[in-house]
Amino acid sequence: MMAGHVLLVDDEPALVSVLEPVLKAEGCKVTVAIDGNAAISSVIAGDPDVVLLDLGLPDMDGKAVIQTIRDSSQVPIIVISARHQESEKIAALDEGADDYVNKPFEIGELMARIRAAVRRAKASEEAVAVFEAGPLKVDFTTRQVEVMGEPVKLSPKEYLLLHALARNAGKVVTHKRLLAAGWGSEGADSQYLRVYIGLLRQKVEADPSYPELVITEPGLGYRLKV
Repeated sequence: MMAGHVLLVDDEPALVSVLEPVLKAEGCKVTVAIDGNAAISSVIAGDPDVVLLDLGLPDMDGKAVIQTIRDSSQVPIIVISARHQESEKIAALDEGADDYVNKPFEIGELMARIRAAVRRAKASEEAVAVFEAGPLKVDFTTRQVEVMGEPVKLSPKEYLLLHALARNAGKVVTHKRLLAAGWGSEGADSQYLRVYIGLLRQKVEADPSYPELVITEPGLGYRLKV
């Protein structure tokens, strides 16, 4: 049996009607999202063990969904798509997909790939479950945050923003990606982001007026210093 939480992202009812009962028969919890924004929100809210993602979604290209998910999560992503061009596969994998399965596919092969992806992810989580930089420590497994050895209580959105920054430590994380990580879509106003970054700095910086951890990249976004 292959228990776990699977997020199935596809707007094709025929495929969903075939895959959903098969996955449930394997003991999986299944969440279905029919567009990119719903998929991003589901990853943030539902913490799936694996994402099965079609690239041809009604609201955005699947590669953009991969890119946004990767800003806040390392959940395994298996692309299931009718786009057979090598360039599409390379682009999806470059954005952070873990595997690529062409439609039509054999159910048995897909199940094997899901099991393999989940095994790799669990091994990776055990290896990099904690992020540390200077006085900051983030335990991704327990969602515990410490500064100078003292526990810091963050709101859910503050944690999601810190999580996205820590998973991309040393890299610029754009305003758009942080908004997607914190709010699950591109609909939130950038002012919300500025406010929450300010709140986060109040809790993790020695002097929030002169931040040394969460660095502003003017016109681009923010970067967590390592």
